[in-house]
Amino acid sequence: MSVTERVLARVEAEFDAYQGRWLDWLRIPSVSAQPKHAADCRAAAEFARADLASLGFTARLAETPGHPVVLAHHQGPGGNAPHLLFYGHYDVQPPEPLELWHSKPFDPVIVDGPHGKRVVARGAVDDKGQVAMWLAAMRAWHAETGSLPVQVTAVIEGEEEVGSVNLEAFLAAHRGELRADIAVISDTNMWDIDTPAITTALRGLVYLQVDVKAAARDLHSGMFGGSALNPINALSRALAALHHDSGSVALPGFYDGVAEVPADQAAAWAALGFDEAKFLGGIGLSIPSGETGRGGLERLWARPTCDVNGIWGGYAGPGAKTVIASEAGAKVSFRLVPGQNPQAIIAAFKRFMRDHIPADATVTVSEFAHGPGIEVPSDSPFVAAARAALAEEYGRPAVLAGCGGSIPVVGSMKRLLGLDSLLMGFGLDDDQIHSPNEKFEVSCFRHGLRSHVRLLGHLAGG
Repeated sequence: MSVTERVLARVEAEFDAYQGRWLDWLRIPSVSAQPKHAADCRAAAEFARADLASLGFTARLAETPGHPVVLAHHQGPGGNAPHLLFYGHYDVQPPEPLELWHSKPFDPVIVDGPHGKRVVARGAVDDKGQVAMWLAAMRAWHAETGSLPVQVTAVIEGEEEVGSVNLEAFLAAHRGELRADIAVISDTNMWDIDTPAITTALRGLVYLQVDVKAAARDLHSGMFGGSALNPINALSRALAALHHDSGSVALPGFYDGVAEVPADQAAAWAALGFDEAKFLGGIGLSIPSGETGRGGLERLWARPTCDVNGIWGGYAGPGAKTVIASEAGAKVSFRLVPGQNPQAIIAAFKRFMRDHIPADATVTVSEFAHGPGIEVPSDSPFVAAARAALAEEYGRPAVLAGCGGSIPVVGSMKRLLGLDSLLMGFGLDDDQIHSPNEKFEVSCFRHGLRSHVRLLGHLAGG
């Protein structure tokens, strides 16, 4: 029996204990967005620090202006063993609205589902459950062999759910401590519950707010309607003009740098048999949106988008109030693909708004976030090791997938540390992250844990 097989046998023998540590961590309400949970965030960080210290890591809490970062190092076997930087986050989204939960969000429960047992709690999958997998894999290796088969640095932050506002400064300040060969991140999804995936492309993000101000005060619509500029009307027309009838984005230069999907990649995606009707049916929709003439996975993984995320202005209370509001506003986000320049998109949006809103109004555009789309090399020995580990665990090859969302730390690590990332996640589309009744399938947790064990074994041998 190989060392990896012995470690896997230990996982099965001690699985209940690994699951129990995961549930204990979920009981800590580490909501980074709410000041009342600051002490809970520190408690969650200390939980992870102590867990790592018990495995032979030199582990500490690195303070930031916000919540602390768990920083830990394990020298592994020495020699030329690969050095992996594992990243995750211990903070979670607020649980509200509480009335929509079927159980208490920070009192994890194990319930039956279509795929067997599942754990329901805030943070079950995002990201405590996925971090708990690789922590348990290291615990199994340590218990079986007395060490780890590779050198490991662990970074577990506490502000991912509020934009990782202090992470870049932390990475820059600790650059010397964070040297590694590859970053390993489990914060993404599988293709489906039976098919693993390695994410090789992430869309970037530009998030903006536009505010339009017209008259010096709200106006009576009978006395001023037909003469005075209505900023809600003006903003609505401008926002509607952001898209052509074909669904493409109308910003001049928006598609500069956007490449077509290579033929071999398009063929691989087509072979996955993505059922967009089923995908939309799960959220109560039936008609695909976005650019016409593009496939579903292409639109989700490889095409940029523009969405209005919020809009306001005027009276929205009960009954009637015949008013022309003096102000209106909207939140607008762009999901970007590799090749697009976020700053150029911001500049184009500002020009577009000013060109499409009458000169009698004042237009202000505020920036909240921006980051480029990212491609992760798929031909590295680390990806090869991950593909081998996943194929062994699942009995089928891993899908090389795109991701419609953003993981800003991937770009930060590349820019500040020179590190590529291995994105090997085990979530599912129906895990309800950020929503009430967030869950993680126990089978996904188990297979994810075992896959990390196999990954460490492959890298130790290579």
